[in-house]
Amino acid sequence: MNWRLVAIPASIIPLLIMLIFTRISPNDLFAVGLFPFLISVASVMGKVMLQALRFKYFITAFIGHGVSSTGKIISARLAGEFVTQTTPSYVGGELVRVAFLTKNGVPPGRAAWVTTMEIIADVFVGTMLAFVAGALAIYRGGNFIGVTIILVAIPTLGFWLLLVIFSAKRNLRLPSFSVRIMRRFTAKEKAEKMVESTNSAIADLCKMSRENFNSLKSVKIFVIGIVITFLAFVLQGVSFMVLADSVGSHIGLSGSLLATSASTVLSTLPITIGGSGLAELGIWAYISNLNGIPSINDLVKHSQLNVIIAWRIASYHIPLFIMWIALMRLTVGKVSLENEEREKDIPSSTHSIVFDEKKHVPGETTTTTDNNKNATNNCRNISSKKQSTIDEHPDDKI
Repeated sequence: MNWRLVAIPASIIPLLIMLIFTRISPNDLFAVGLFPFLISVASVMGKVMLQALRFKYFITAFIGHGVSSTGKIISARLAGEFVTQTTPSYVGGELVRVAFLTKNGVPPGRAAWVTTMEIIADVFVGTMLAFVAGALAIYRGGNFIGVTIILVAIPTLGFWLLLVIFSAKRNLRLPSFSVRIMRRFTAKEKAEKMVESTNSAIADLCKMSRENFNSLKSVKIFVIGIVITFLAFVLQGVSFMVLADSVGSHIGLSGSLLATSASTVLSTLPITIGGSGLAELGIWAYISNLNGIPSINDLVKHSQLNVIIAWRIASYHIPLFIMWIALMRLTVGKVSLENEEREKDIPSSTHSIVFDEKKHVPGETTTTTDNNKNATNNCRNISSKKQSTIDEHPDDKI
């Protein structure tokens, strides 16, 4: 199954289910207005472009210039974001970015370090905003949604912080039972090779972590990355604010920022691809200041449900199609390049056979094969002449 072709239809299924059960009509969605809808889409694409520029900045800061062109780096970041947005818990996009960097000559450990810095920047900013959103929800009486947001955010932040700290102190490796598990799905030699290459990349990552953990330059780079990430989250907040304001719900930028951050954290639960359904439920629960387990009627009768669905379409489904185009360009270009290289790798014997079958035409330059034949005949003639000379003068033999 080609995930590049199935991901978009699969991501639409939760949206269709929600439209059917909530009975939201197209007129309800169009109530937000075309211009606010386009501004919402532009805000989300601005967020994606900021993430791409952050990727470019980390590459330049940690690896150097000349890895690839800015356009190709942005396309690779968009392609990786497509994978991220179509998998549970937003994982997988970093593998696309690591593959892109290693293809351009970057060692796997350094490539993994760049993507790790991206993940930590997203996790740090996202979880900090989630903690603020959760605490504010509890303060306003929404104990259920506030506690849920905080409980979901804590393990994510803890895991990545511990990973960075331990990688700076010691070399990490895959568990010893990894080979036994992988041998159930592939050959023994291939499993051992995959584990060995993974451990090598992890060792390089740990080395990069030790080199940069106590470096003031690295701290400066990371702070700049945090600022870029925060601006990206602000643009995501703008995407919901303009739609809410269009129907008279003046939620404000700060409220919209915290609502979308809470939605993002709840979407990391590994239940649906790209957090479909969870994102809508999360932002609805936050703006409703939910203080208990909700019912279907509470969700269906909410006055801003059409705004939430319109926001999901503008912030997820339309950008997802643009990211899909970037992924197709990246993968189709790779296939075309491999085909060209395969065509160039024609065995030299094929050319020799073609030359051997050609007949010599008077007036044309002799081929390499003809020259070899002539040289062989000349050597034979010289040997015959030497032998005849020796036979004529037997007294000179040794």
